[in-house]
Amino acid sequence: MENWKNTEVNTDSLWIINGREKSGKHTNVYHGNFIPQIPRQLIQRYTKENDTVLDIFMGSGTTLFECETLNRKFIGFDINPEILGHVKQKMATSDKSLYKINVCDVSDDKVFDKAMRKSLAALRAEKVQFFIAHPPYMDIVKFTEKPEDLSQIGNLAEFLNRFTQVMKNALPYLENKRYFGIVIGDVYKKREVVPLAFHVLDSIKQNFKVKLKGIVVKNIEGNRGKLGTNNIWKYRALKSDYFIFKHEYILIFKKEGE
Repeated sequence: MENWKNTEVNTDSLWIINGREKSGKHTNVYHGNFIPQIPRQLIQRYTKENDTVLDIFMGSGTTLFECETLNRKFIGFDINPEILGHVKQKMATSDKSLYKINVCDVSDDKVFDKAMRKSLAALRAEKVQFFIAHPPYMDIVKFTEKPEDLSQIGNLAEFLNRFTQVMKNALPYLENKRYFGIVIGDVYKKREVVPLAFHVLDSIKQNFKVKLKGIVVKNIEGNRGKLGTNNIWKYRALKSDYFIFKHEYILIFKKEGE
């Protein structure tokens, strides 16, 4: 706070981002990976150097790479061993004492608990100071063929039940009075918008002792697939009755108790 006027932390609830950050180890090799600017903003605001950050759907390592740059420790989970193999190659020359990566179904409480305890012990930490979750948006993109993969779930009620279980597994490892962020968007099914983000928000509020601290709307202006005066997306939207999805939500919560 001594230098608050010069901080690059964005405190607005609308984040308009020109394009994906491509510096360092960041590459856009995985469908559904989120832009580095999101974890960077959240890590800078809610943690200090040497704090431990947890990412329960780490994908291609976006949060890990930001933690390395910002001098934070990292624990990550993903159900896809192939993408984690890619991440490990990227981190081949990095200090392995500062991060732990786990192939794991995070909805399995026993498997997750064992891996989490082992990872914390390796990092000499008792709990994490922040965690982030960027889950699949139901079955819009199927990341693996594993039946336990959340991206295999097309039913809203089943998805919410499984995601709530994931949160039950992860939240006990977050220090009390600390923060976590959910990055999620809406989906379009059976010719209707399903407000997945708000269903997830409601489930978290109903099941856990947390306070909602912010709903940030993020839009990438440089989304090449949805730009241009003659693009097919605009034609389809005008011909039909829907709007083009360009936004995602970043839901920020503060843990208020066990």
